[in-house]
Amino acid sequence: MHIDVWGHAGARVIVFPTTMGTWREWPDRRMPEVLSEHLENGWIQMFFLDQVHDESWYGKHLHPSARAWRHLQYDAYVFHEVLPFSQSRNGNPFVIATGASFGAYHAATFAFRHPEAVNRMIGMSGLYDVKHMTDGYSDQHVYAANPFDFMRHEWESARLAALQRMDIIFAIGRGDPSYQNNADLSGILWNKGIGNALRVWDGHAHDWPFWEKMIRTYIGGSD
Repeated sequence: MHIDVWGHAGARVIVFPTTMGTWREWPDRRMPEVLSEHLENGWIQMFFLDQVHDESWYGKHLHPSARAWRHLQYDAYVFHEVLPFSQSRNGNPFVIATGASFGAYHAATFAFRHPEAVNRMIGMSGLYDVKHMTDGYSDQHVYAANPFDFMRHEWESARLAALQRMDIIFAIGRGDPSYQNNADLSGILWNKGIGNALRVWDGHAHDWPFWEKMIRTYIGGSD
């Protein structure tokens, strides 16, 4: 699968595309220009990923369990291939997972499934309950790919400790239909001692001009 790499040093930023975006999406949307200061100063290096949505969540001809299984294969690819590749290009140990819209779901799912490997998660205008893609159906595969469910039941001490060390940011417009989902998931995390992840923006705030401002605001982990 294609990976587009921008930058030469710094924190390794793993970028997941939106619904049907590709590895070209963020460069085409001039997001490297938005973060040019960070790239030029060697504060971050960005790895823009491709996706398998037609074979997973948007493969409507497939049973939801098969779609979830394909997503979990993609998750394994990112963990076992993309992360080692990024480390071979840049030994910086700090890893950021990010994405907007459906990319935010990917970033959160990957970060929460592998908290030992991710230091910061930035989700912009995301929806973190994937059962909206399955008409409410769930099984062990859907559950494993659904952060809203598996985080609700996460009590393993080592994983919780890793999650508590992670910077977690859910940036969402108060008028976004997914606002309540973000607030509820932030509450689930708060009850596990993980901290306040919610960052509320005025209005709908669900489009590239807002995502430019969000990523510039949160890439460093603070407001």
